[in-house]
Amino acid sequence: MKIDILTLFPEMFAPLYESIIGRAQKAGKVEIKLHDIREYSLNKHKKCDDYPFGGGAGMVMMPQPVFDAINAVDPDHKAKRIYTSPRGKTLSQTMVKDLATRENLLILCGHYEGLDERIIELCIDEEVSIGDYVLTGGELPAMVMVDSVCRYVDGVIAKESLSEESFSEGLLEYPQYTRPQEFMGLKVPEVLTSGNHAEVDKWRKEKSLELTKKYRPDLLEK
Repeated sequence: MKIDILTLFPEMFAPLYESIIGRAQKAGKVEIKLHDIREYSLNKHKKCDDYPFGGGAGMVMMPQPVFDAINAVDPDHKAKRIYTSPRGKTLSQTMVKDLATRENLLILCGHYEGLDERIIELCIDEEVSIGDYVLTGGELPAMVMVDSVCRYVDGVIAKESLSEESFSEGLLEYPQYTRPQEFMGLKVPEVLTSGNHAEVDKWRKEKSLELTKKYRPDLLEK
């Protein structure tokens, strides 16, 4: 999978070159490329924002640098083009799995008060949000999206791990424990050290249901 990220602040994406996603890139499972939108500005000062028509607070990203950046990176529109936006469809595990089947993704990160609407009309396939709140820019949502999608690329994470995590079956994941068996007076549930795999599976399903009822009852309604 190839993912192109268009941003005004490429230095913010250092975390994507660490841990599991970093190893996936080194192994050739995923290719992530950062593109600085400022490099495509025709302004001698590399200006990429201006005041909004109609007045109002803040600045708006200008269409020219963004348009040229998108078409330079994806001239034949082979990628699914995504704009990280609070008004977009909320990212879900179902959406993540669908995006993971794509060969090419292009993620555009907005900033300031947002993006000139004409770019969305001309260039964007889908707007995606990571929740009902507003951030200073689209870089963090882009990282969340890339991390969640790359986990489903073949060979990045063991398939067994993916099948038993939160949301994989519509429930939250069961509690996890490791050594030591007793810590600060709290013991690991005996069933997990019993060696009885059938009872372990039963306990895990019961705990998943219990935690889902407690923290995310809306998942059960779905």
